[in-house]
Amino acid sequence: MSATAKTNPITPAGYNALKARYDRLLGVERPEIVEIVSWAAGNGDRSENGDYLYGRKRMREIDRELAHLARRMKAARVIDPAEQTDRSRAFFGARIELADEDDHRQAVTLVGDDEQDAGAGRIGWSSPLARALRGASVGDLRTVRLPGGEKEWEVIAIAYD
Repeated sequence: MSATAKTNPITPAGYNALKARYDRLLGVERPEIVEIVSWAAGNGDRSENGDYLYGRKRMREIDRELAHLARRMKAARVIDPAEQTDRSRAFFGARIELADEDDHRQAVTLVGDDEQDAGAGRIGWSSPLARALRGASVGDLRTVRLPGGEKEWEVIAIAYD
């Protein structure tokens, strides 16, 4: 496993969202399911008890997600984009305006993989486009290999919030 695979760059807001999800699962959802399972277990035959069977299944799902979130938070390296000193190049947290060969413009923000949302223009740090844009300056041309073939993008603007 490489060093980049072990670390999980994430914005402060992204880390707070992971932590809030973890806390909600552990402090609210899991205790509710435990209560339902305990109640259902007291109702006799568990093999045909839908509340018991569903509750046990849901508890396993919650436990799996808690373990996943704990691993992601442990590997997280919180990086605040506002502290970026070289604002002339694209690094973690940068908001980048791009133009393709047909001058179609698109704005993307480089964020951690756990907070990516392509529909909102937030692309994960390890995605092909993010890897191609790392270190780019305004005016640079970057080629990205996509499933449909290669696509070239020009960096129009870079900003940090």
